[in-house]
Amino acid sequence: MQDLLGGLLSLLFNGTPETEALRTMNWSGWLDSSLVQTLTTPIPDPAAEAAIQQHLDALKAMGFPPENQAVLIQMGNQTLAEHQSSTPLSAASLTKIATTLAALTTWGPDYQFETLVSTNGTLKNGVLNGDLIVLGTGDPFFVWEEAIALGNALNQAGVRQVTGDLVITGNFSMNFEPMAASGDLLKQGLDADLWSGEAAAQYEKLPVGTPRPQVKIMGAVRVGAMPGATSQPLIRHQSMPLATILKSMNIYSNNPMSEMLANSLGGAQVVAQKAAEAANVPIAEIQIARGSGLGVENRISSRAVVAMLISIQDYLQKHQMDVSDLFPIAGRDGGTLEGRLTPESAVVKTGTLNEVSAFAGVLPTRDRGLIWFAIINLGAGDIGDFHDQQDRLLENLQASWGKPVRLPAEVIPGDRSRNPINWLGNASRNQVL
Repeated sequence: MQDLLGGLLSLLFNGTPETEALRTMNWSGWLDSSLVQTLTTPIPDPAAEAAIQQHLDALKAMGFPPENQAVLIQMGNQTLAEHQSSTPLSAASLTKIATTLAALTTWGPDYQFETLVSTNGTLKNGVLNGDLIVLGTGDPFFVWEEAIALGNALNQAGVRQVTGDLVITGNFSMNFEPMAASGDLLKQGLDADLWSGEAAAQYEKLPVGTPRPQVKIMGAVRVGAMPGATSQPLIRHQSMPLATILKSMNIYSNNPMSEMLANSLGGAQVVAQKAAEAANVPIAEIQIARGSGLGVENRISSRAVVAMLISIQDYLQKHQMDVSDLFPIAGRDGGTLEGRLTPESAVVKTGTLNEVSAFAGVLPTRDRGLIWFAIINLGAGDIGDFHDQQDRLLENLQASWGKPVRLPAEVIPGDRSRNPINWLGNASRNQVL
């Protein structure tokens, strides 16, 4: 987890030299998700068909039969080539695309989860005589930096010692752990004298001069009931915006974050229903048992995957955002793309289980514009072989249709990612009440 958290700021927010954007048209009109089922038209393209056939032949030669593979290559509402694209197959972490779509259309990209800190006691001379009560509402990305910022806010409010317990209520998680363990971690994060090496390392990633919090909990850590009406609020903590959370989740394909989001939405079945409705695809093609994609029982068709991605793009453009604001960019964001030869600037989502490798996203080309694709490969063997063949398929398409002279805006993240509100441990997201 240290590598995940330690590299997050630089991976997400330290921009590379900006690439000149080319927005040749407003994509949102013809990418409208309502077109996916009613107007998706097969228009065979020889290059796309050849690329898929080469992909299937290469896998067959390795012992992976074509009936265990699914591929779709689509341009706007035009299907250029496909193989078993309407067949639901184990999709691994492509399931996170459904969770992303359901979360986005439910809450919006700017939504922030709140964590309310209150007390049933009184504060005098820095000592809180009573309990410190933490009420969570499902923030899936509350980590060391957030705890440090919260501790500093408590110090600002005058709290330096708590004679009672640290009581965890509602839906609270820290460092992707269950509530009981999260309470112990929060106690450490609030008091610099208790920091582990990992906590201290994450502190070093914060801006120079960030205070080291001193909130000493004298009592126990326990999971308790919701705070009563007589409790006094102390701090309102807000998470980073949902769009930033989703980008982080998708770069690293973080399973606990996705599970927490799915649970907050009402569970896997609600995620499937919301995603199917938003993308206008049959619910039978989005079969979800877990919001993270863990387990082979999660089955999604490649057609549904592409439809969901297009629906996400259509929704985001209404908020001056694009898929690159929520999914990793090859050659820039690392994460699960480290070591792969995916064409640079493709915006993608990976999915991996022991016998599943899935890959989906959008590939910019010179002659065909944005190409949407979904690849699902099943079979026991070296997952690296599937990765190589997936990357080769995209390379073949880009070789046929050319690299874009200038990248479309859809594959360049917007300026929102540079807003300090998106940074882990930003003090402005803590309000002293």
